[in-house]
This record gives sequence, structure tokens and C-alpha cells, in this order.
Amino acid sequence: MASRTGTFHSKLLWKPVRPADLRRCVAWNQAPPSAALDKITAELAAAAGPALPGTLTVRAYACGKPGCRCHADPPRLHGPYAEWTRKIGGKTITRRLTSAELAEYQPLFDNAKKLRALLAELQDLTLQIISTDDQEP
Repeated sequence: MASRTGTFHSKLLWKPVRPADLRRCVAWNQAPPSAALDKITAELAAAAGPALPGTLTVRAYACGKPGCRCHADPPRLHGPYAEWTRKIGGKTITRRLTSAELAEYQPLFDNAKKLRALLAELQDLTLQIISTDDQEP
């Protein structure tokens, strides 16, 4: 892989870092865009691994039986239950996980969350670089 010693251009091409970019970053006490971009891409590469799509929630429920303890005052809800929700073929699918499955899948959910956060950070940085390119003559 070629070394990245430039900024990401709006046309998805690499170009060298201009002195104005470096001065602006030094003035704001920030890393140059290329350094920040390299840092994020390295973190993405390090985090790449098995990940599960969707969200994990832990909920407690009230049932439909009127005389149940979950309808008392104060209510004692059923659960907590771990649920995995994701989209498959445009439909929302929810699956209840056992304690063993939750323990097994938790690192995969954590990794997916980390990857989403890093990707959002990379997109924000790219937008900043593109907006500074558009502002300069």
C-alpha cells in the first residue's frame, strides 16, 4: 500500500498536503489532515474483525395477563431479556438471546459499535477536508 502523505480530495484522489493546510492545523493545535486520516484508517484496520450487524437491547416486559405480578403496583416486570434486532431483506428481525449467546456475541456487538464509530469519525474528517478545499482559492 502506498504511503498516505496527502489529504483526501473531494474527487476521491490523494493530493499532497499544502503548506496552508499545515499552518491552519498548527494554528488550531491539530494534527494535519493526513496524520488524522492515517490514524483513523490504522484504527479501522486494527478493529477489523468479526462483527454483528444490528443492535443489542436488554428489556423487561409486562405480559398480557391482568392478574400477573407485572401489572401490580409497583409492577415487577418479566425479564430482563437480551434481544438482537437487525434488518434482513428490508424487514426488521428480532431474536431473543440466551445468556450463553449473549456472552458469546457481546464482543461481536462491541466490535461492530467500534467500527461504526471509527467510520463516522472518518466520514467527519473527510467532510472537513473537503470543506476546507472548497473554501480556498
